[in-house]
Amino acid sequence: MRYRAALGGEARDLEVERDGARLHVRLGGKVHEIDALRLGDGGIGLIVDGRSFAAEFEEKGDQVAVLLRDSVFLVDIADERRLRMRAASGRLGAEGPQILVAPMPGKVVRVLVKAGDEVREGQGLLVVEAMKMENELRAVKAGRVKEVVVAEGVAVDGGAKLCVVE
Repeated sequence: MRYRAALGGEARDLEVERDGARLHVRLGGKVHEIDALRLGDGGIGLIVDGRSFAAEFEEKGDQVAVLLRDSVFLVDIADERRLRMRAASGRLGAEGPQILVAPMPGKVVRVLVKAGDEVREGQGLLVVEAMKMENELRAVKAGRVKEVVVAEGVAVDGGAKLCVVE
């Protein structure tokens, strides 16, 4: 199966083949072997090219929040069907208002923009501390900040609306 994954404004194509419990992931011309095992705490143990990792995943629409090595990454994932739909509709990027939400419960430690600011794709908007790690949340598209819903020092729930970019 083919996918396009975008992280921090950079999109990469990848191809995933399943061989029993093992995955073969082709990324940038290199094939990575991945074994995955569900852990009792809801996480997933991964062995990628012989290196071991523990990860947690939470789906958020087209995006997946990935907790890996004390950092949270928001990854936009599109499979072949979704890519065809985006191409047919004339868009390969984000369209319409983009609502930035907290990937998990935490505390807003910095607000980097205000309503009316012009932002570029991948620009930092807010910094949220979750699980004792600071995570910069970035714009998924260029546009204007319509509203910032939170302030510094505010505790937020996972999925809480933080700001809107049009």
